[in-house]
Amino acid sequence: MADLVTCLEAAGLTASVGGLGYAKYRAPRVYWSLVGLPVARVRFSVTYRSTMDVCGLTVQPSAMRAYLTRTVARREVQPVAPKVRRVRGSSTGMRVVLRLPAGLEPADVAASCERLRHAWGVRSVTVREVKPGFVELRMTGYDVLARVRMPRRFKAQGPLVVPVALREDGTVFVRDYRKVPMALTLGATLSGKSMYQRNLIKGLAALPVALVGIDCKRGVEHSRYAPRLSALATTPQMAGSLLDVLVSEMEERFDLLALHEVSDLWDLPARVRPVPLVVLIDEVAELFLVASKKDEPARDHMVMQLVRLAQMARAVGIHLEVCGQRFGSELGKGATTLRAQLTGRVVHRVNDVQTAEMGLKDIAPDAVFAATTIPPDRPGIAVAGDTSGGWSRIRTPAITPGEAAAVCREFAHLTPQLPFLAPFRPVSRTVPPMPAAPPLIRPRPVTE
Repeated sequence: MADLVTCLEAAGLTASVGGLGYAKYRAPRVYWSLVGLPVARVRFSVTYRSTMDVCGLTVQPSAMRAYLTRTVARREVQPVAPKVRRVRGSSTGMRVVLRLPAGLEPADVAASCERLRHAWGVRSVTVREVKPGFVELRMTGYDVLARVRMPRRFKAQGPLVVPVALREDGTVFVRDYRKVPMALTLGATLSGKSMYQRNLIKGLAALPVALVGIDCKRGVEHSRYAPRLSALATTPQMAGSLLDVLVSEMEERFDLLALHEVSDLWDLPARVRPVPLVVLIDEVAELFLVASKKDEPARDHMVMQLVRLAQMARAVGIHLEVCGQRFGSELGKGATTLRAQLTGRVVHRVNDVQTAEMGLKDIAPDAVFAATTIPPDRPGIAVAGDTSGGWSRIRTPAITPGEAAAVCREFAHLTPQLPFLAPFRPVSRTVPPMPAAPPLIRPRPVTE
């Protein structure tokens, strides 16, 4: 009987270990909650003081504190480490709020993130300033970007906020058009750039905005979203005419702002407020390239109109979302000026360091190396930078063109009918069925 009980206990223990091993790879959230988080909290508590000292995140105490420690407490004077204010676990990692002593700044802690993650055995450590003197360490227990799962419930903090991807710390990366009105997305072929745009269109389709597409590859990318598009340009000539119309609309909206003595679209009364516009430009290089010298004046005019929109259209609710493989001065006049106005940057895997520098060096220099080390076998991973100098790795969830098109058809009733865009209204095309193959006629055997 005792042998039977021992065998059952051993079998149960083996099953538990096997279940945890299965969960580690197939259900990492479950494994982290059951095993990883308790181990990480113990390791953090036991090694915190020594880790801070080794990483150089301690400062010498003040003269008064050192004197009181020696004379009153009769203890050896030790360097002062950041004080732990709060430790909180999550389904993806752990968050720790630290109060920095005088002499340390958030940049000092951020510079030691790589050493901290190795010391505490976590996947990644990022630093975010909570308020002056306080920082939050966001630790990720496993590779969140291996299998991207967006939260089922997301509460938008504004009228033009779209959840697009997942950050490596488990938080949602959003496109907030009121905070970042113009953006540039770069990436090589098969890097996930189109996937990013599909997720963006999927989120924008459910919002009360007008979507304008510029796809000079004869509309192969944007034509499938026609039910939700208010306008679509499929050639450089159509794009030039469309940009002229958008600039005229921008000027009329400025007249409306001046009439109501406000400086922003959202300060207008709701009854007279025009609908926001999001202009989606796929492969922006096609707008700069010309076949002959006689086409250069038209190209220069079109680029000038595009730069005007990027510089001034934010206040009147017109936003640009520009995508391309490479975007530098070699495209021609106006390229560098336009790029400087696109404050939001998302860089996927690129073919050369220069392309990564074009997208990130002017706003987040530290992110250039991260963009050049994105592996080719993980499409959708990108580096997102912002004007504050911060950056983060993100990855968009996999979505097929058919799924994005289905969302556009579902919300086609939200497409605003704008008279000034009527000449560019796309027509939903029905793909003709493939003709049936003729029946196979086998030759009859020849008989003598």
